[in-house]
Amino acid sequence: MKTLAEMRYSKLAPKVVKALETRGFEAHYFESEAEAAEKIISLIPKAHTVSWGGSKTLTDMGIQERLAKEGYNLLDRDKAATPEERQDIMRRSLLCDTFLSGTNAISEDGQLVNIDGNGNRVAAMIYGPKQVIVAAGMNKVAKTYEDAVVRARTIAAPLNAQRFPSLKTPCNENGTCSNCVSPDTICSFFVTTRFCKPAGRIKIILIGKDLGL
Repeated sequence: MKTLAEMRYSKLAPKVVKALETRGFEAHYFESEAEAAEKIISLIPKAHTVSWGGSKTLTDMGIQERLAKEGYNLLDRDKAATPEERQDIMRRSLLCDTFLSGTNAISEDGQLVNIDGNGNRVAAMIYGPKQVIVAAGMNKVAKTYEDAVVRARTIAAPLNAQRFPSLKTPCNENGTCSNCVSPDTICSFFVTTRFCKPAGRIKIILIGKDLGL
């Protein structure tokens, strides 16, 4: 039995998919995480080197774990033995074949809004990897571009900060954005992807569930 939110998502999704396609993205909608996961795996050639940015959605879907079990060549920064090795893996990931990511928000007219602390995730989305696959629950869809920016700043960013209790930021203390300039800020880079070049390089997998942050 679908929830009311899931019923709404299934009705809204075709509009968002069409808007994304108009902007050059390849876009797909699936009602379940299992269907979406199968699509993501099918889009990645076995010969590809794969990496990813921080994404609770991908982790919760078990995508990285499945890629490892299926023998893909992975650039996994969490396997690094030292901070220097971690940085090296992150740099090499900018030239991988397939880069996986979530997104902080998507406007109904097909624009992606992302906030990043180190910049590696948004950098890879912009240029470098041969293809980028973005997995997003329909809860990430906002009515307008302005609403998407608000979602990214006031919902996604403070929630993501809570994942790292050691960060000394106002949002980690009080749960709300203070437009801070803390050295620990995770809001260093604000990137809007309003058009995909070359067409189809960024593939958006929308899922009719509340996923991620």
